[in-house]
Amino acid sequence: MARVFVTGSTQGIGRATAAALLDDDHDVVVHARTDHRLADLDDLLARGARSVVGDLALPDQVRSLAEHAGDLGPFDAVIHNAGVLDGPALLPVNVVAPYVLTALVPAARSIYLSSGMHRGGSAELSRLDWTGNRRTASYSDSKLLLTVLMAAVARRWPDVLSNAVDPGWVPTRMGGPSARDDLELGHVTQSWLATSEDPAALVSGAYWFHQRIRDPHPAVHDEATQDALIAALAKHTGVPLRE
Repeated sequence: MARVFVTGSTQGIGRATAAALLDDDHDVVVHARTDHRLADLDDLLARGARSVVGDLALPDQVRSLAEHAGDLGPFDAVIHNAGVLDGPALLPVNVVAPYVLTALVPAARSIYLSSGMHRGGSAELSRLDWTGNRRTASYSDSKLLLTVLMAAVARRWPDVLSNAVDPGWVPTRMGGPSARDDLELGHVTQSWLATSEDPAALVSGAYWFHQRIRDPHPAVHDEATQDALIAALAKHTGVPLRE
């Protein structure tokens, strides 16, 4: 049995991931943005899931959430599932919060929810406002940066299995009703990477689509880009990533 923390668990792929892990008798910690949203997880909590609450767009709440999650650990895996499509919270939720949680909530495996859209993103850091007060990044940019973060963690921490997953364009609230990929497959790869002892799953630094490794944007495996991103996030948050 593995202990797994899944951010953004109240709906869509995150909820499906948490439910599938519970189906397989794993110890699951779910996450909701507010106490009100936590009610959406009543059925999973009744099945034994434990919970943390915090708005990933707000730095103080991210740190508080990390402390609370740490009290429920240690974790075999953290699945950084939470994300937003647009708006002021884009960089804080999609990039900054996963960085802080990676630094403050240790886990043997880290899985980051990327997107095929990351290939259209830019990793130019000098223009970015990490606070989100100014619109300086697109969704594609944020998912590229998150995937770069994955690769940086894989290189810096050889004792951690760090991977990114493209769940496909699935019909969730974010994906919309016209999405063509299978929602039933949206959670499979990250659940497998978080818990499986299959040798195929025991790799690090890979970008996955439906349990197959794919080539990501070239910036993902550029070490200078990785180091610059880690330095920028450490400076912005005041939270270092251990060497």
